[in-house]
Amino acid sequence: MRAAIYARVSTLDQEPENQLLELRRYVEARGWTAVEYVDKGVSGAKDRRPALDLMLRDARRRKFDVLVCWRLDRLGRNLRHLILLLDELHAVGVGFVTLGEGIDTTSPSGRLVLHVLGAIAEFERERLRERVLAGLQRARAQGRRLGRPKRELPPAVAQFAQAGDSVSVREAAKRLGVSRSTAQRWLASQKSLPTRL
Repeated sequence: MRAAIYARVSTLDQEPENQLLELRRYVEARGWTAVEYVDKGVSGAKDRRPALDLMLRDARRRKFDVLVCWRLDRLGRNLRHLILLLDELHAVGVGFVTLGEGIDTTSPSGRLVLHVLGAIAEFERERLRERVLAGLQRARAQGRRLGRPKRELPPAVAQFAQAGDSVSVREAAKRLGVSRSTAQRWLASQKSLPTRL
């Protein structure tokens, strides 16, 4: 049997090796051959991911018979996306196995468990989102400034702003080492200048 191993980590400083070691052991123990698809630094909330998209193309071409994941949330965190993805795999005759939850969609009971766990995962994600939004609202109500701290403008910006029409936005951007839009914004914050890109 040909297996596809799918692993994903959300940030670039994380490593998928822990997932891959267990998945390789499982596939080897079953006597399957495997090809690996790894998304690094990609959120599970995104429907489009480079390795996932490639894996789906290969599934449609029947390059493997079963997809093996470490845990359900590695494949996706959105129930709708998960269900559509697993339905697509089922339609092309590809099974699905997760090690963490012990799900095997080649059986009806495995499909039922998958749907229930997917609903719980989405519920938890929505509760986390609500808590984050509530925290942001509380911080705003307390007068806290959110977002990136304001950046100190280089002293040269004031000089360019005072020079007025003698220095174009393009030239200022080049000398400051920033994009034209950034230079324009910086200059406009110092003095109203016409746009001269």
